[in-house]
Amino acid sequence: MFFYASKILWLLADPGNILLIIICLACFLAWIKWFNTLRILITFTAIFAASISILPIGKTIVNHLENRFPAFTSLPKNIEGIIVLGGVVDQHLTQDREQISINSAVERITEFAKLAKIYPKAKLVYSGGSGILGQQELKEADFVYPLLETLDMNLERVIFENQSRNTSENASFIKDLVKPKINQRWIVITSAFHMPRAMATFRKHRWNILAYPVDYRTPSKSEFKLGFNLISGLASFSFAIHECIGLTFYWLSGRTSELYPKP
Repeated sequence: MFFYASKILWLLADPGNILLIIICLACFLAWIKWFNTLRILITFTAIFAASISILPIGKTIVNHLENRFPAFTSLPKNIEGIIVLGGVVDQHLTQDREQISINSAVERITEFAKLAKIYPKAKLVYSGGSGILGQQELKEADFVYPLLETLDMNLERVIFENQSRNTSENASFIKDLVKPKINQRWIVITSAFHMPRAMATFRKHRWNILAYPVDYRTPSKSEFKLGFNLISGLASFSFAIHECIGLTFYWLSGRTSELYPKP
């Protein structure tokens, strides 16, 4: 139920969808001649569109999320296991085109391969099912083997978890598979903007977990630059708000104990 509720919530909260609804509503108000209400609605929409087009609101939020858990400066000596969260391979496009389709989060995989060599005795886990409503028949973890082989990884070392549909299920299902002890130290790899939610979720499941953020979308020191691009501004704002809503929804539903965790 949580999975479906979260997807429906985002459909309603997506800034792009909200703008579309407002445009349709404005058209309706014009036809019924509610011009005072129409003026208020158009004014609000214009202010919002101008703000996200000119001000780096989305990029600033993403930068704060990405800097919340800093990158490793030195690796620990002993690690029990390494977890990488899915979101790298598009399994539906991969099957359709018969060629592996990789998105911009490929650093999750390349760093996974690098750490696997640094820690040859560590357990390795790749976690990724399908997070798409109505398309649960194909699982990401089942399509990632060729990519790992290309990176010269020993697939016999890797535990593939292919049923999780979100971050909460990542942590829960992996824990059932590997049964970690509280004194064992693990590393979790995911995109830097997603790391606060991932860490809060794994902590809720009582993991002794270390953050290994990758796939950065903003520079470490974000500069305040004005712009003038509605499409870019809306995309950046939607991207940032999606993660903020995720953090809030997880906290309100009890799937995390921290609204905005820190190291």
